[in-house]
Amino acid sequence: MIVCITARAAGTDAPVEERFGRAPYFVFVDTETGASESVQNPLVDAAGGVGPRAVQMLSEHGATAVITGQVGGNAGKALEAGGIKAYAYRGSGSVADALAGYTAGTLTPLSLS
Repeated sequence: MIVCITARAAGTDAPVEERFGRAPYFVFVDTETGASESVQNPLVDAAGGVGPRAVQMLSEHGATAVITGQVGGNAGKALEAGGIKAYAYRGSGSVADALAGYTAGTLTPLSLS
């Protein structure tokens, strides 16, 4: 399973970013192998409609879940349509910390509608 965590920088040691569509990086982690890939978000400074386009990036990378702080309405609808589950991480920890919370089942699902 591929999980995407919004981050302020590349790598699993990077701090989690609370914004979804305007997160500087998306860190994709394969929960089966532990392999990770950091992708710089080209939408950070884009005009409106960023959320749904960010969801498209997640889909292209095979993500089935995203860990972030908050998701806007349009992004929420796009996540639902794409079958991607969203989980809240509001701590000040790293991508690895957020992933550990997800793996332990302690993260709260975000309401997308």
